[in-house]
Amino acid sequence: MHDAVIVDAVRTPVGRRGGALAGIHPVDLSAHVLRALSDRNDLDPTSVDDVLWGCVSQVGEQAGGVGRFAVLAAGWPESVPGVSIERACGSSQQALHFAAASVISGQYDIAIAGGVESMSRVPMGSARNAAGCGAPFGPLVRERYDHVEFNQGVGAEMIAEKFALSRSRLDQHALDSHARAAAAIDEGRFEGQIAPVEVTGPDGASFVFDTDEGVRRSSTPERLSALPTPFKEDGRITAGNSSQISDGAAALLVTSSEVAARHGWNPLARIHTVALAGVDPVTMATGPIPATAKVLARAGLSLGDIGAFEINEAFSSVTLAWLQETGADYAKLNPLGGAMAIGHPLGGSGARLATTLVHHMRDSGIRYGLQSMCEAGGMANAMILERL
Repeated sequence: MHDAVIVDAVRTPVGRRGGALAGIHPVDLSAHVLRALSDRNDLDPTSVDDVLWGCVSQVGEQAGGVGRFAVLAAGWPESVPGVSIERACGSSQQALHFAAASVISGQYDIAIAGGVESMSRVPMGSARNAAGCGAPFGPLVRERYDHVEFNQGVGAEMIAEKFALSRSRLDQHALDSHARAAAAIDEGRFEGQIAPVEVTGPDGASFVFDTDEGVRRSSTPERLSALPTPFKEDGRITAGNSSQISDGAAALLVTSSEVAARHGWNPLARIHTVALAGVDPVTMATGPIPATAKVLARAGLSLGDIGAFEINEAFSSVTLAWLQETGADYAKLNPLGGAMAIGHPLGGSGARLATTLVHHMRDSGIRYGLQSMCEAGGMANAMILERL
């Protein structure tokens, strides 16, 4: 039986909607991290068995197999295949799960797992609202859930109410995320994982974009408390305590220990255990809670064995509900900031979280790290990495 290891992980800096990366086609953005991964590791692209690429809104510029065209845009040989994967926000984490399974089974020797989303160029929800294509979900699902409109923001409000999470606590969690991300930037914690992107500004001048764009250093409780609650009158969820609409891509080089040794690579971590969970699609964002329990049980580990948690900050209520239910140490939750500060480029977020986690584990001497993400439709991926 083979194992599956992560040799390297790289990402773009995350751009705000309409920001530094808005002028770059998502296929080209994907190609950028593929080239960076091959350059950093002296990887011969002809040895890659497959590129598994997460992307959520697979319409327009992200349609037609963005994974395959990323390979071609990177200048890699036509012999290298690529596939696009969609499991909502967990798309690129699912790509990593699939890559690991394929390596462990012996079907692949080397795989690239990653993903992209350009939410500036392909607006969120575009694939579900394409004109002339009908409505998603289907009549039987709508009947099962009393014709409710699945809305993640409304679900996040329901979670905040269920777990008695106050507006001030939700807002403070968002402020903590920004503070942690700002500290990580100042300490150079992201430098080893970011592949800077040369972009052209509005004035036509080129510059190197190398720092996550959404981190706010000047926000205050007073500013956050003044924001409207769009999902519920007098609610608790705002733009300030939700993930940011973003652009970005990330990629990880996955192989076995045996193949890594043949190439002279020193892997960062082993993909120890993966799991999936399903929950009520109305309050879909609770998925990481059972997914965490499931992956820990499957791994034979306890919460105390985990040195860092990357739980996607889709909404502040998601991570605080997870924290409350699991009893995890808040200091170990998204220690370098999360999606409320760094951003959430949907199809690229799973790979971005894994990239941040594996580098943090290496830099901090952490043996086990756990990652989980909530996903539309009421699902969650969970994964435990072991530092090598």
